[in-house]
Amino acid sequence: MEILKKNNNIIFIRHSLAPGTGDPENISLKDCKTQRNLNNEGIKQSKKIGNFFKKNNIKVEYVFSSEWCRCKDTAFYAFNNYKTFNALNSFYSKKFYKNKNKQIKKLKKFIRNWDNNSNLILVTHYVVISEILGIAAGSGEIIISNKNYEIIDRIVIK
Repeated sequence: MEILKKNNNIIFIRHSLAPGTGDPENISLKDCKTQRNLNNEGIKQSKKIGNFFKKNNIKVEYVFSSEWCRCKDTAFYAFNNYKTFNALNSFYSKKFYKNKNKQIKKLKKFIRNWDNNSNLILVTHYVVISEILGIAAGSGEIIISNKNYEIIDRIVIK
């Protein structure tokens, strides 16, 4: 946990437990009822993520979330305060896959320009983490990397 106190990490968090895969065909980012959402266990997991940061006195200044409700809810229950950032959005489904290259390029530029004076928390999806870090992430998993995308640690919150 000491590494997180250095305040210069890129912290990827896969959204908490939201049973199923993908989203319904009629998904609308403006309507959570059309999306796969956190269940009660996912809400509890999100709160545990927030408690992990509080309990270990890890400074949380900037939290960015995908525009999907399951990511926004994870960020809200864990940290209360967050901003959405469309470069963190899922591109799992055919409907959004066309955005993949543009999003990844935008996200890498954002990380490259990050000032490194605070931890950067990114609440996102399996596909984004897999594309950026080359690893699979479980629901609610915290993956700590540096700006070169070298994995420093992985923390599973259940």
